[in-house]
Amino acid sequence: MLAYPSIDPVAVHLGSWPVYWYGIMYLLAFVMGWAILALRIHYHPQRYQLSQEQFADALFFVALGVIIGGRLGYMLFYDWPYLREQPLLLLQIWKGGMSFHGGLIGVTLGLGWYAWRNKRSIFELGDFIAPVCAIGLGLGRIGNFINGELWGRVTTVPWAMEFPNGGPFLRHPSQLYEVFLEGFCLFLIVWIYSRRPRPLGAISGMFILWYGIFRFIVEFFREPDPQVGYIWGVATEGQLLSVPLIIAGAALLAWAYRKRKKA
Repeated sequence: MLAYPSIDPVAVHLGSWPVYWYGIMYLLAFVMGWAILALRIHYHPQRYQLSQEQFADALFFVALGVIIGGRLGYMLFYDWPYLREQPLLLLQIWKGGMSFHGGLIGVTLGLGWYAWRNKRSIFELGDFIAPVCAIGLGLGRIGNFINGELWGRVTTVPWAMEFPNGGPFLRHPSQLYEVFLEGFCLFLIVWIYSRRPRPLGAISGMFILWYGIFRFIVEFFREPDPQVGYIWGVATEGQLLSVPLIIAGAALLAWAYRKRKKA
């Protein structure tokens, strides 16, 4: 058994306004992602054909998509009855409760709008941004861990933890599993893959495919949300939402390479 490092979810108070670690993780993710991609543009201007100003505009729509889509997706996919009773919960993103699947839809719509307005390919923009998305996923799961939420299933493994709100049970620290798989491993896979020119859409496909695979695996260790529980007695909502991602990622990769072969 490992002791859960109980950390105050509130990092600091600015006057009477609490600043949560969860929100700091998202801010840090955007700053790190912006810095890394800005350097890529600086050192490889011919490859990306994107000015710093255009990148900043695109990143604005990405940020909107992550926040609006992620929060709305969580409430719709996982907590719809509660949302109907208290619609203002949509605004309380600092307390946690963000869905990757909703965020992905939001980012796709935001990038699609930007691409349409600027006559760019959404796959071109997606391939450019995808390599750093795992940074946000990993940092977001660290925020979940600090909040003591989204813990794992009951277990007897030596590294099990007793979470403050998880009852008197030892559980998998599944948030840390997600930090490792969806953050660290996913970043390495997509970043290394993106270092060489790839067919249009292939990098986006690689990111979606491997996120779906890693999320599907982690769900075997993560406690289902209590308001949803198990579906069909065995599957979780996260697994059902990840299957289309695995299919879509594989299909996008196949389409990208087939298109290049024909060309």
